[in-house]
Amino acid sequence: MADNKSLAIHATKARMLAVQMVHDAASGHPGGSLSCLDVLTTLYFSVMKIDPSNPQDPSRDRFVMSKGHCSPALYPVLALRGFFPTEDLKLFRSIEGHMSGHVEMRIPGVDMSTGSLGQGISTAVGMALGGKLNHKDYRVYAILGDGELAEGQVWEAMMSAAKYKLDNLCACVDVNGLQIDGRTADVMPTEPLDKKFEAFGWHVIQIDGHDYGAIEKAYAEAATVKGKPTMILAKTTKGKGVSFMEDQAGWHGKAPNDEQYAQAKSELEAKLKELEG
Repeated sequence: MADNKSLAIHATKARMLAVQMVHDAASGHPGGSLSCLDVLTTLYFSVMKIDPSNPQDPSRDRFVMSKGHCSPALYPVLALRGFFPTEDLKLFRSIEGHMSGHVEMRIPGVDMSTGSLGQGISTAVGMALGGKLNHKDYRVYAILGDGELAEGQVWEAMMSAAKYKLDNLCACVDVNGLQIDGRTADVMPTEPLDKKFEAFGWHVIQIDGHDYGAIEKAYAEAATVKGKPTMILAKTTKGKGVSFMEDQAGWHGKAPNDEQYAQAKSELEAKLKELEG
């Protein structure tokens, strides 16, 4: 378990690494990566039962990054958690490296390769069902994007999870309100999400996705729910932590130039200094 200050420090360091990765590669998806990092950091440093020295431990909790283009969020968290050296992040999206732009299982700590939207949450349902059938006590976690909810496969997964009463499954939607073509409310409206997921048989929790206490409380509540899966709706800000990226759809798939990177780095370094001071 980590306290809120420690979680904020880890998340800020992860944001610094994420922005550097995308800048150095001149390619990537920083906006949606930065928005989900507080949830992701809390999962890996305070919630999940994992052992970085034994990534394939059969009893471990599983995690699926259903919005697989947000590898700049997951890879730094895995590195900071000790699954591999942070130096490895320098080869992100490099032809000489092993870290592609979408999440892949060849990275230590990654439980599922993802990228095609909708497929990640479907495999998370399969993992949770496998746990039930094999009488295992591990839990399965997943993060989806709110734009991803336009995929019909997502809702097939929702129905399946409810049918099989997968109370060992806890998913989270990163509700930042933006996707590649603009605001989700304009591209493909999905609200009211709480009522939709409840109608599909899920226990629903709504939180501020940047409030570490609320995030921890939500996952603790999810662990007590019996007979149905849990969906956490985390309201977030796309590009969180970098002023010029915040709430801007254009940073869905865009790398900062040198000047922008310098500004982002300065802002995040100031935040880290404030937290560590």
